[in-house]
Amino acid sequence: MGALALVSAVGLAVDDRILVGAPIWAKPFKFSVSFVAYALSLAWMLSLLPRGRRTGWWAGTVVAVASAVEMVLITLQVVRGTQSHFNQATPFDNAVFQIMGGTVVVLWLGALVIALLLLRARILDRATARVVRLSSLIALAGAAVGFLMVRPTPEQLASDDPPIVGAHSVGVPDGGPSMPVTGWATTGGDLRVAHFFGMHALQLLPLVLLALTALAARSARSPRLTRFARLADERVRLRLALTASAVYAAVFVLLTWQALRGQALLAPDGATLAGAGAIALLGAAATALSLRRTSPGGPSPSPTPPSPAPPTTPTEEFSA
Repeated sequence: MGALALVSAVGLAVDDRILVGAPIWAKPFKFSVSFVAYALSLAWMLSLLPRGRRTGWWAGTVVAVASAVEMVLITLQVVRGTQSHFNQATPFDNAVFQIMGGTVVVLWLGALVIALLLLRARILDRATARVVRLSSLIALAGAAVGFLMVRPTPEQLASDDPPIVGAHSVGVPDGGPSMPVTGWATTGGDLRVAHFFGMHALQLLPLVLLALTALAARSARSPRLTRFARLADERVRLRLALTASAVYAAVFVLLTWQALRGQALLAPDGATLAGAGAIALLGAAATALSLRRTSPGGPSPSPTPPSPAPPTTPTEEFSA
């Protein structure tokens, strides 16, 4: 994927062809960069498994192979100068898209196996365990948004033999006015927003936890940062991690709902703004409650974050 990202970057520089309103090499570039982040995150999560490593290895291999096949087919269609997704213009194009659909299902199932392994495993401290599990589940939901894109639009249903069946946009045709870089529609809904946001929970939520741990460590070393000392308490970090995960999941649901109503990301209506405001208020309240002391007069947080301890028994933990 890293090599393909470089090839696609060269293609963006030297190939001026436009396909569905975007540079023709934009799709393989964005997909390959996204797969780099996704694969690295899955690899890190698999390294946390104390049990089921062989099953995890096979699931990870399935994800890697399926994503590679997907990218080969996308790049093939770019070289041919035609659309890869939703394309049924010729028997060959239809066969390519059907194979792509199959590889996406296989990839999703491989990621599901990894998520199930993570749900049962005893992983480091509780905050890390919850973040890894919840981020993998949200990422699965984000990937599943892609299945909504293959539904025919009303215009396609009205046609006898449409060359394109399915769309990223809702309420407007693909290839219309769009945001720079992302290519997301600006005049209607776009399912790629929720698809992108959900899948990258796999990176963003663990980064939140890493930031909390880093702030706790810095506060232990510097008297100027004593306001972060409470983060050294694993219970506080756990509550904050659960709050961040809940807020992230709520925003993902809101983005999906917004897109399905044919509403552009940057043109929210009153209902969308009310939903966003409710999420912000509840998230802020939950954050404030998460930072409270565990019990009045209870022990103060430890000066340094606890070191991850390896599992001492073969019993594996399951907690929702």
